Amino acid sequence: MLFSSPLFLFLFLPLVLAAYYILDRRFRNLILLAASLIFYAWGEVLMVWLMVISCLANWGFGWWVDRARERGRGKGVVALATVFNLSLLVAFKYADWLWNSIGSSLLALGWIDQPFEPLSNLAAGNEFWTTALFDKGHIRLPIGISFFTFQAFSYVIDVYRRDGAMQKNPLNIMLYVSLFPQLIAGPIVRYKDVDEQINSRAATWDSFAYGVRRFVLGLGKKMLIANAAAELADDVFNMEGGVSTPLAWLGIVAYTIQIYFDFSGYSDMAIGLGHMFGFRFLENFNHPYVSRSITEFWRRWHMSLSTWFRDYLYIPLGGNRGSQARTYFNLVLVFFLCGLWHGASETFVVWGLYHGAFLVIERLGLGRWLGKRPVWLRHAYLLLVVMVGWVFFRATSLPQAFTFLGAMFGAGAETSLQPLGLFVDPRIATALVAGIIGSMPWLPALQAWHARNTSFGWTARAVSIEFVGLILIMAILVASSLELASNSYNPFIYFRF
Repeated sequence: MLFSSPLFLFLFLPLVLAAYYILDRRFRNLILLAASLIFYAWGEVLMVWLMVISCLANWGFGWWVDRARERGRGKGVVALATVFNLSLLVAFKYADWLWNSIGSSLLALGWIDQPFEPLSNLAAGNEFWTTALFDKGHIRLPIGISFFTFQAFSYVIDVYRRDGAMQKNPLNIMLYVSLFPQLIAGPIVRYKDVDEQINSRAATWDSFAYGVRRFVLGLGKKMLIANAAAELADDVFNMEGGVSTPLAWLGIVAYTIQIYFDFSGYSDMAIGLGHMFGFRFLENFNHPYVSRSITEFWRRWHMSLSTWFRDYLYIPLGGNRGSQARTYFNLVLVFFLCGLWHGASETFVVWGLYHGAFLVIERLGLGRWLGKRPVWLRHAYLLLVVMVGWVFFRATSLPQAFTFLGAMFGAGAETSLQPLGLFVDPRIATALVAGIIGSMPWLPALQAWHARNTSFGWTARAVSIEFVGLILIMAILVASSLELASNSYNPFIYFRF
């Protein structure tokens, strides 16, 4: 079930909100837990059991590590929890890819005569396991497994570090992991950030109203900008044969806009939904495309993931406290795993290593050099590096990625054979312009200006700004609803994650 679907917007969400606020407060966690399990089972009816097992197992690890910490121990329990959670990811997200990669490598080396049999053949003859674990010959990829595995694991670590209290009720851990606003697309909510909110939280009218506005803004990002940009990006990347250099750049610009507004739009909707139910989730994006270096970009892009890797992997590895060589190794390793976290594909691995390499290069001196250059040049550098990286992220294979990059830098087809006007209609053009403008931090600047006016007593002007904002939110809601009704193209980018 998608946030940007009629079923969620006009049936599921109103029913859950009604039950949450009408029934006794004592049942609110149970209502949210039941709603979250239904939400997940709607799209993953055969895999909801895996998330439940993950929740219960990590609750058990949390109980165990809490008892072990009282005796001055616990590292062994954390190690077991690490093995368990990584095993889930490897089994359901990477097993097919690893199996096929190993078979292809051995075949290329001449050590075997034919590729490995597909893993699905191991379950051949057993209808139950074939249906439960495989889909079209591949191991089923549970939606959001990367997100809910990281969240469940963070509970164990936070309890071990005494950053959060052990939950005696396993249902509370199931709620924390499965909470539907952030279940399938983040932000990754760490246990220590919502520990107290699980047991006690309050939703005021102001908070609820803010949540509605934030949700509608995210819905508009998704429906009005990301989906339109996705149509153009998909048309260009799915073309058979070569593409011209202008068309290649148009395609990657469209994807650059798509992935930001799709991802940040879902984060906005998740944060808004959290406010409606009394939760406060941390921000996940902070206008990353205005960054002036890759280092700054990763302080602004998918902040819940980058801080997760920083606090639970980079710092435990030693961070930047050792030698320079060790620091560079830690950075590259973290971004290798970051790329792998996004999907079981060589393209994601290359994307992660690519970003890790630029972080190292900036530390080696490029960052200092950039710091002395004009701001526009630093922005141009950032956008160029990021868009080249997005080619690997979007491509379905390395050959496609390198072919596309070749087209971007002059090895494309004849421009005259691919008029750009055939790919861009007024709706898509409007979405691209809105995406470029919306990538800039003009809204926070406007809010700051509004706050200053209010503090100086300019009440009439402040009220007029609020009224205009309300009209804008209503217009976004109406336009998004019309788009939802008239256009069935509504891609879900997180299926690959």
